[in-house]
Amino acid sequence: MSIQLAEYDFQILGCFPVLSQLRPHLEEAKFVDQLQCQMKEGYQLAFFQVEGKTVAVAGFRIYTCLALGRFLYIDDLVVDESKRSQGYGQKLFQWLIEYATKNNCEHLSLDSGVQRFEAHRFYLMQHMHITSHHFSIEL
Repeated sequence: MSIQLAEYDFQILGCFPVLSQLRPHLEEAKFVDQLQCQMKEGYQLAFFQVEGKTVAVAGFRIYTCLALGRFLYIDDLVVDESKRSQGYGQKLFQWLIEYATKNNCEHLSLDSGVQRFEAHRFYLMQHMHITSHHFSIEL
């Protein structure tokens, strides 16, 4: 079992089957280019492998803002639906906390769709707090 950051195209592509479960609109043919573009803007992709197979993926960035100071923001966090409730999400989440701490972050945060009740339960079990509402408008 190992958690590592995706650096190469084959590693990025290996995350597609899991990440597309959270983001079903993604197209495999465009996935690597999309991620490389985001990586130029600070996005990182961590993946958890068990016996050479990716079971969980987290996309994240480190930001600094007036409200939170330096923080790690999780864009994407998903465990393969066939591997859920086996502790992989918790291990990846703990890895993200350790990564944030090592990189001098004061907070870790994420947004979660209002319909994702199972995810909310997981986040609350990880001692996260609901601290705000997220508003958006499509342009």
